[in-house]
Amino acid sequence: MKHQETLSIMAGVLLGLTVCGSLNAANGAAPTLRWNADQLGNHRYLVQVAKPADAVHVVIPWRRRDAHPEQVNVIVTGPDGQAVANVRRGTIDRSSGELVFQASKAGTYAVYYQPYVNAGRANYPTVTYAEVRDTADPAWAQKVGTDAGAWRRLPSATLLNYEAVDDFDAYTAMERTATPTEMQALLKAHAGQRLWIFPETRANPIRMFDALPESWAKRGPGGSLRDSALPGEYLSFQFGAWAPVGNVDNLQVSFGDLRDAQGDVLPAGAFTCFNLGGIDYAGQPFTTRVDVAAGRVQPLWMGLDVPATAKPGVYRGEVTVTAAGVAAQRVPVEITVGNGKAVAHGDDDPFKLTRLRWLNSTLAQDDELVKPFTAITVRGDTLGILGRDIALAANGLPEQISSRFDERMTSIADRATTMLAAPIAFTVEDATGTHPLSSAGHPAVQQDGPARVHWQVAGNAGPLQAEVKASLEADGTLTYAIALTATQATTLKDVRLTMPLANKVARYQLGLGRQGDAAPDDFQWKWNVENNQDGAWLGTVNAGLEFHLRDEHYLRPLNTNFYHQQPLRMPVSWDNHGQGGVRLHREGNDYRVEAYGGPRQMAAGETLHYDVVLRVTPFKTIEPAKHFANRYFHGNQDVDAVKADGASVVNIHHASAINPWINYPFLEVDAMRAYVDAAHQRGIKVKIYDTVRELSDRAPELPMLESLGHEVISSGKGGGFSWLQEHMNGDYIAAWHVPQNRDASVINAGQSRWHNYYIEGLDWLARNVGIDGLYLDDVAYDRTTMKRVRKVLQARRPDPLIDLHSANQYNERDGHNSSTLLYMELFPYLDRLWFGEYFDYEKTSPAYWLTEMSGIPYGLMGEMLQNDGNPWRGMLFGMTRRSREGGAKDSDLHALWKLWDSFGIEQSDMVGWWVHDTPVKTGRDDVLVTSYVRKGDATLIALASWAPQATKVKLTIDWTALGLKPGKVTLVAPALEGFQPAAAFKPDDAIPVEPGKGWLIMVK
Repeated sequence: MKHQETLSIMAGVLLGLTVCGSLNAANGAAPTLRWNADQLGNHRYLVQVAKPADAVHVVIPWRRRDAHPEQVNVIVTGPDGQAVANVRRGTIDRSSGELVFQASKAGTYAVYYQPYVNAGRANYPTVTYAEVRDTADPAWAQKVGTDAGAWRRLPSATLLNYEAVDDFDAYTAMERTATPTEMQALLKAHAGQRLWIFPETRANPIRMFDALPESWAKRGPGGSLRDSALPGEYLSFQFGAWAPVGNVDNLQVSFGDLRDAQGDVLPAGAFTCFNLGGIDYAGQPFTTRVDVAAGRVQPLWMGLDVPATAKPGVYRGEVTVTAAGVAAQRVPVEITVGNGKAVAHGDDDPFKLTRLRWLNSTLAQDDELVKPFTAITVRGDTLGILGRDIALAANGLPEQISSRFDERMTSIADRATTMLAAPIAFTVEDATGTHPLSSAGHPAVQQDGPARVHWQVAGNAGPLQAEVKASLEADGTLTYAIALTATQATTLKDVRLTMPLANKVARYQLGLGRQGDAAPDDFQWKWNVENNQDGAWLGTVNAGLEFHLRDEHYLRPLNTNFYHQQPLRMPVSWDNHGQGGVRLHREGNDYRVEAYGGPRQMAAGETLHYDVVLRVTPFKTIEPAKHFANRYFHGNQDVDAVKADGASVVNIHHASAINPWINYPFLEVDAMRAYVDAAHQRGIKVKIYDTVRELSDRAPELPMLESLGHEVISSGKGGGFSWLQEHMNGDYIAAWHVPQNRDASVINAGQSRWHNYYIEGLDWLARNVGIDGLYLDDVAYDRTTMKRVRKVLQARRPDPLIDLHSANQYNERDGHNSSTLLYMELFPYLDRLWFGEYFDYEKTSPAYWLTEMSGIPYGLMGEMLQNDGNPWRGMLFGMTRRSREGGAKDSDLHALWKLWDSFGIEQSDMVGWWVHDTPVKTGRDDVLVTSYVRKGDATLIALASWAPQATKVKLTIDWTALGLKPGKVTLVAPALEGFQPAAAFKPDDAIPVEPGKGWLIMVK
């Protein structure tokens, strides 16, 4: 709050005017607008007319940052708020605008100078700035004329002040451009200087990269940086680097110690320049080259980690900026360290920008275990993980993979399912034949921690030298980097990876452009950058294998509406200019998956990288009791109402009162904490919407992130909502917008240091607010970050919950990818799926439900969303729809919850229709049954139809498995609103089933 007030006050001081109005938009509440921005724009000057006049003259010193003000309309309104028709434009440029208008009344007139037209979808607006319109009466216009000298002799309107529609939209002092006259004087005074440095505190974030602000032009380059901090505080600051006459390359920053009069030191090692590198999202150090193009401004953001032991005093020293062929610029720095001690480095106030240090965080970047996974065991060449074993061949590839998950997916059995019909093979083919990847010895497995091991193998594949670097993690992820090097010029016919799955395992398949269903007997797939496809999953419920084909240049594509703006990088090795692909073929006892690269030439010394990621499923068992006990409410509703509703978990979405800004949940923490505390007192858990796909324009860090180029903010064509166009520099992708609180956002890169910030932010929220988990919406990060998310939440909260919601990604916009395959790498660390908008619950098969939506083959359970799903089919998988604020009547869902409780579903064993010895069957493939068994007590039968017409089915019941006697039971379908009427059946009755519907039948 103080930061926002400072910006507004500074802008007013520089103008000699006043910026006034509510700060609601800065603190998270719905903004109170001074006028209708969609009609008039966000900015105006008020002018005073002393008495009526046929024409008055005014010059507005707006110092605009938009490139072509002369092309944008100006609207003048009178004291009554009505538009003045008779307006003539004089000289219009970035510095100022000259106007003559008719003033029929004395009073205050408003000049709106960036009116826009808001079109497009409400959540993806297309804002264009209004073109110049001449509304003046021709006779009046002729009378006024165009003579500038004559205009100056007209009565003058008195300039009062600048205003924005709200304080968040107001231009800051750093966005008021220098005039050409000021720039000429500045360049003349510093002629020949190629690199100019302008120190600024964190209170004045540099916003413009193509122009200098008025304040810099007036004060000139150089000077010193003065600021203050407390011991233990992280102090952020910035230098603006400007190249006025030519490119300046390879900027470097060096720091010296700061010393006070007593010789106490703030050490040089406590400084950081974020623009020059740091620690990436995977925990690896990196450096960045920074060049400044001619005429451009490059902010250099830095930080000083003031030691907690620092003594009060004034510390002085220098920061030096150098560049290729340019004289070093030394900037004096003076930091006053005050009395006391900073709380949490100052992180509790986001506007202090102390949290920038989070960008280089390595929190939870380790090889420790995440529940429920167990430490990897190494027994010779066999590696053991939760419910699965991987036996390695001499070449380091899997010789056999086995799963001990049972078909019910609720336990791990002693008996294993072997997944491979033969070892996985990697072969090179040339004119002399086929050469398998071979090694003289066996892989020596090294333990990195309980959750990770790695190994390395050197060998050959025919004429090529081979090096295999591989790792296994406790969740079942195998990562292979296979490098092939030619010692001499070589002609290859093919390079292949062959994965022969057992026929009994290769039951279902999704990926490679196919949605989940029965695995095809024959299938061919080719690489295509238009599609977000590089792999597949094949398997059955309790044993499966996911694979992805990549190379060393892999970068996670953007997803959910934005795939084509950062698509998949075609792997040079596997794609091979479109010659590579994948073949699936069922024959005999195996199902052969063959990835091939096709013919190519390799030059002497050339290396190709055939990277492969494998994941062995399931990742963990399902937990039906926990699933049914956690009943969700979506919305920021009063916690007593949530309790009365029967829910036990609340998902707080963005655009709510306590979480108003998308993916930046730090500006209403007092209200959020109060809500969480109240919920906890009533035994209710609270989860919040927070991910990294897009970032709200309300984030105070946004100007700094923009200074990092496209490390964090994705490159794009700009546009979108007005705030983005008016306060950013044009190279971004406009993303989600919430009209009711004017929250706009930009798309983030798929892998960046913002993930480090995100992890620290979740840790802060868990410690300081007490959130119990996350509701994720189409995640834009990979499993590296997902593991860290799980770790920080597990460390801070008992039994945290993480849900993933996804819209269906199988469309042209998203590259025809399966949502399940897209996010499968995250599944080990999730608790529930919400799949989701645009999923079809009516025209898809049971296999699709099982593999694409339920999550069960991977160790998860899910819920439904689109049009509330299909409640009958949903119960086969333990899936229901949402209970939500402002949604449809929930009495039917509550009735279902009450039935669960009266039956005791949390104490039952869930036996799905996919289990070979399921105790209740219909004898049909299109009418299926899942049984919830309380052996010896009662069973709840969930029956659902995929038959195209009404039908009747007779149930085949294994009474021994149910622990019941057929002569002493009743089959009762209780009345459930929106689900079924009351009915009773005998064990041998033919039960009528409507198409697309079903029954819940109590047997006891």
